[in-house]
Amino acid sequence: MAGKPVLIAGGGIAGLAMALTLHQIGVPCTVFEASRRMRPLGVGINLQPNAVRELHDLGFGADALGEIGVQVREWALVGLNGATIHAEPRGLDAGYRWPQYAVHRGALLMMLYRAVIERMGVDAVRLGARVTGYAHSGDGVTAQVLQEDGSITEEAGALLVGADGIHSAIRAQMHPDQPPVHWGGALMWRGTARARPLRTGASFVGLGTHRQRLVIYPISPVGDDGLATVNWIAEVTVDSAAGWTGEGWFRPVEIDTFAHHFEAFRYDWLDVPALLRQAGAAFENPMIDRDPVATWVDGPVVLIGDAAHAMYPTGSNGASQAIVDARVLGARICDHGQTPQAAAAFDAQLCGPVSALVLRNRGAGPFGLLNMVDERCGGVFEQIDEVIPAAERAAFMAHYKAAAGFDIGLLNAAPPVIAPERWLA
Repeated sequence: MAGKPVLIAGGGIAGLAMALTLHQIGVPCTVFEASRRMRPLGVGINLQPNAVRELHDLGFGADALGEIGVQVREWALVGLNGATIHAEPRGLDAGYRWPQYAVHRGALLMMLYRAVIERMGVDAVRLGARVTGYAHSGDGVTAQVLQEDGSITEEAGALLVGADGIHSAIRAQMHPDQPPVHWGGALMWRGTARARPLRTGASFVGLGTHRQRLVIYPISPVGDDGLATVNWIAEVTVDSAAGWTGEGWFRPVEIDTFAHHFEAFRYDWLDVPALLRQAGAAFENPMIDRDPVATWVDGPVVLIGDAAHAMYPTGSNGASQAIVDARVLGARICDHGQTPQAAAAFDAQLCGPVSALVLRNRGAGPFGLLNMVDERCGGVFEQIDEVIPAAERAAFMAHYKAAAGFDIGLLNAAPPVIAPERWLA
């Protein structure tokens, strides 16, 4: 497709997936990234089968994804007494046509970045360039870009894609009266340790209650020593009435500042305090999101990823939805060209259901089963079927997967988001 380029504000997972998608369908684009250099920042994340399908269509197959993570085989919730509440197969083991992966976010980011540079050239991503605002023009949009040297330039494009994260400047201009970032009281501490992976060896395990829990899963293959890099997230809910008063959003802390919350989490198959203390470092972060907005579009300007729908990580689908966003917007550009009509069609398709998912995750997402167990028996039980029958547990999970876009029957039967005949690269 000829014409003015699409401008992409932000070189995170959403922005890079958008650039690769546009390149695939023959649309020129430029990514503006505020960081002066790309770095593999972050910790473990999950890629659900709906996102893995899109990565496969972008040329990242099992070999590429296997280098940055592991296929998830099981999703399990465990009560305070160490007994299983619910367990189900995931990915290929569940019958999906595509696997689920647990990966290091930084490794995924760098894989996408290298692909953008290799396929589109070094000028495709302009580092040290932050999009601070925009103005409509007669046939598109003009972005104001703050350069590394402090100067401000104007860049003309057909569309501006705001992929600039939860603190998005594009969203702030589009919705100047939006409420501040929302914090519901949950504090998270994240880290990794070399340890033996749990259960199947490729299981995602949630342990505890909705007020105090651990999430544990491997993000590397098991080595010759029987150990893998295991990602963990420790979480405690506190009173949020005063709002977030911490010292930043993602700061390093000593393990002993929070490990005491989990001293009782010791079982014959897992010693949580020991696992936490094996980590070389931990990072504290409030669990935050943003209230949904009525639209992600302002004419030729459109939001994707966290800029559109920052959500609690309780459903493990924030990064997955960012990738799906890029592909769906690409499909609508195939239909309508680089026009406001493409942005409006994307908005009509995703804004409503994904905004509902943001609120569902705020209510604990699939971890809502922990709430139910706590309400019914205080988190300790002998027979889980006497607390929550198997059919009720299965229905709860099926409802969430449908809302999040990875219902197995619907996903397996769905045609490609962008048909291969539309691919030009």
